Amino acid sequence: MREKWTGELTVEQCCSRAAATRAYARYPLKLVLPSKVACSGIDAVWVYLVTYGGGIVSGDSISCKVSVGDHCTLVLTTQSSTKIYKAVQGKFSEQVFKALVAKDALLVMMPDPVTCFAAAKYKQIQHFFLSLDANLVLVDWFTSGRRERCEVWAFESFRSTNNVYLDGNPVFLDTMNLEQDVSLPISSRLQDFHSVAMLVIYGPRLSSIRKRIEERVGSQCEEAVRKKKHRSSTHGRLLCSFSSFGPSDAGLVVRVAAVETELIYDFLKQELAELSDLIGAPPYYGK
Repeated sequence: MREKWTGELTVEQCCSRAAATRAYARYPLKLVLPSKVACSGIDAVWVYLVTYGGGIVSGDSISCKVSVGDHCTLVLTTQSSTKIYKAVQGKFSEQVFKALVAKDALLVMMPDPVTCFAAAKYKQIQHFFLSLDANLVLVDWFTSGRRERCEVWAFESFRSTNNVYLDGNPVFLDTMNLEQDVSLPISSRLQDFHSVAMLVIYGPRLSSIRKRIEERVGSQCEEAVRKKKHRSSTHGRLLCSFSSFGPSDAGLVVRVAAVETELIYDFLKQELAELSDLIGAPPYYGK
């Protein structure tokens, strides 16, 4: 991992409340710390990850390191979809993220989706190092592109890696890799779907939320099978699946594909609504 980061953020307990004790960023990254997002009585720090121009140009690399101290809650989000611009001379746009989450801390990472322009090349690598009783909510998702400009799955390459480590040991290693192929373009593989998402939940503070999400998503999966058997006209607008990971299956990963980005926004709002009690505001409120 690199030593010089584009952004560094540290959240620690100060006077019995969580606070950002270090917030550093340089071009093309900005860290925006709003004065108030969480409602009164909820101890959570919110930070918006913002890029100049709202995206990442070809050849640029953004790297960010985050530390969440004991008993602290940090919410990382964005103001809008992250745009990935057309590759110039074959150069990738890149993001690298490293998070250290300490005892009884909670990191919620819920950005808006990545949107790759035509001919874009993008790769991101995200590592989450959790203490034994740390907690994590991760949303990682992307769209088919600028549909209003008829750019549908027209990017050259998209690669997203998410690795979760518990007390230094890997418990979840995942890579999504989409490459254009003349004989089988991405649009042929994704067909009518225009947004793909992954939701990862882990930690003791999230156990009840995880169980309820698993129950609801399981019911949706059963309903999807039933509709397929009956050839329902609504079948296939949103598909989801889930699986467990980690010691005692304490972690949950949910994968979602939808024909409209708004459907995934609605899905995330519904499934993560109970997080409001921990982070002080509804996830994706107003989106």
